[in-house]
Amino acid sequence: MNFLAHIYLSFDDKEITLGNFFADHIRGNKYKHFPERIQKGILLHREIDTYTDSHPIPKQSSKRLHKNYSHYSRVIVDIFYDHFLAKNWSDYSEVPLEDYVENFYDLLEDNYNLLPLGTKRMMPYMITDNWLLNYANLAGIGRVLNGMNRRTQNRSKMNFAILDLEEHYADFEAEFTAFFEELITFSKQKFISLCEE
Repeated sequence: MNFLAHIYLSFDDKEITLGNFFADHIRGNKYKHFPERIQKGILLHREIDTYTDSHPIPKQSSKRLHKNYSHYSRVIVDIFYDHFLAKNWSDYSEVPLEDYVENFYDLLEDNYNLLPLGTKRMMPYMITDNWLLNYANLAGIGRVLNGMNRRTQNRSKMNFAILDLEEHYADFEAEFTAFFEELITFSKQKFISLCEE
């Protein structure tokens, strides 16, 4: 899953949200110096990724893209799924997406000193271009895919994946909806068990 899903699946716990958000910038066991609940957020992120990678529904979404994008197809599916979460946000939260996202950006700024270097570098772009809010529209997703393609020196051709999203929109949305219900249940159980440790 991509940024918005990881934030959402932290269940409004601020420290767990931070760890769950920036976990991709932490390698191996290099997280032990963080406060305990941030560590739990990093572990929750890894559990979510493992569950997602092994689940048949995201695999099905990824398979539709594999011919054109090879191993990048899973990354693309993560971005597509964040689009559907943002687009259908009111189904999952009573807080409007715009307010939710602003609160998250405030959380990052309030805890800037705790953030890993990779997150600090990314943060100004994320906030200035308001990635999380713009996931809700196709133009925003197109910009994300363009940026990802540039980062691969145009090798991934991910910028073209917006066409696949448009062509198979209903299929991807149905897969997201079915999978995300299961992922919420899984993540809540993991959240509770980590918090009890």
